[in-house]
Amino acid sequence: MNPPASAAAARSHDHHPAPAGVHIRQARAEEYEAVGDVTVAGYAGLVAADQDYVNELRNAAHRAENSELLVAVDESSGEILGTVAFVLPGSAYAEVAREGEGEFRMLAVGPAARGRGVGEALVEACLERARKHHFTAVAISTVWDMRAAHRLYARMGFHRAPERDWWPVPEVELICYLKDLREAPQT
Repeated sequence: MNPPASAAAARSHDHHPAPAGVHIRQARAEEYEAVGDVTVAGYAGLVAADQDYVNELRNAAHRAENSELLVAVDESSGEILGTVAFVLPGSAYAEVAREGEGEFRMLAVGPAARGRGVGEALVEACLERARKHHFTAVAISTVWDMRAAHRLYARMGFHRAPERDWWPVPEVELICYLKDLREAPQT
């Protein structure tokens, strides 16, 4: 049963389809440390602990100042399960988005929350934001080793965009995925 139109209209922009017991919303300042911890934990094994990038992953406050920092929260415990930064083209965290495209960065789900649909709900929240901005596509950079993320992106209609692959430093190749928002929704 659908809610009455007035109830649907009253919903704020931070309510998104999410797994039962999980709420997607903007991160709050008092949560930034926990968000940083979840992000670092989500990248464990993919980024060496001594790399400068770990400090960037941990710095949720900076992401919140320069993007829309979203969190997936366990409704019963309040625990931060996952996070993602939705990025506008030309902003401080934009890497591969072109004019008229959105981007998301640093998608991370804590190890204990994996397999619950948290990552998919966070990506869907980014896609919703991109549609509200009337963007034509959403881009994401990832590394070859993030196989689970690649499967998620493919399942959600993203396609490889090898012409946008790039190397932020000589030893790290980032590969790009792109979702065309002009395509018909998947059924």
